[in-house]
Amino acid sequence: MKGKKLLKNGRERTTTNQKVLGKLQPRLIAISTFIYYDRSHLKGYFITFEGGEGSGKTTQLAHLARHLQKKGYPVLQTREPGGTLIGEAIRSLLLYPKEVHCNPEAELFLYLADRAQHVKEVILPALSEGQIVLCDRFSDSTLVYQGIARGIPLHKVLAMTRLAADGLKPNLTFLLDIDLEKGLSRLKTRKEANRLDLETDLFHYKVREGYLALAKDEPKRIHVVNAAISERRVFVEIRKVVDGILS
Repeated sequence: MKGKKLLKNGRERTTTNQKVLGKLQPRLIAISTFIYYDRSHLKGYFITFEGGEGSGKTTQLAHLARHLQKKGYPVLQTREPGGTLIGEAIRSLLLYPKEVHCNPEAELFLYLADRAQHVKEVILPALSEGQIVLCDRFSDSTLVYQGIARGIPLHKVLAMTRLAADGLKPNLTFLLDIDLEKGLSRLKTRKEANRLDLETDLFHYKVREGYLALAKDEPKRIHVVNAAISERRVFVEIRKVVDGILS
């Protein structure tokens, strides 16, 4: 597989890591001040789950939703791409069929169209009503997958993401981080692989390093969780953070 050497040759992996982060970090410094508007007037709380393929974020989101609902909180579960009728149609275009090639710019605009509809139709109304919104992927995914892994200039992705998200920023983000080899091995248990699952090892490597660079830039918002430990232990850590904030 193309990029496979990254998993076996530590020296090449380190060299690539330095090149990737060396290029990324200067451009990521101003993300928190560039993208978002003040949304402090919203009564709800916005939590997003991010991570590479096989990180288990969807499972952990469901665990947290059940936990919060048992405690009596109004909770909305949603996802990107998806979350609306238009979004689910876009999701089918983006992830399936696998044999259809989508150029990076077209892919970016599809994700942005999905987010623009999702934010206005679902997320902002729920936050205005005081709900806790749990979202499986949001703007960080676009910065990492399309800006970093696909190579679209980050300043362009940032500007368009700001417009599509209507300036909305998550209150809290959980980044489920997992070693590349372990994450990819988990994909083999899926019933059906999507287009992103089938990307090269190098692509998935860039995704992971991009996420870690974002977390380094926004440590107060992005909580990194070791997703290689047991499912239960991952949730215990997530639950502890959320309960501490909401109590």
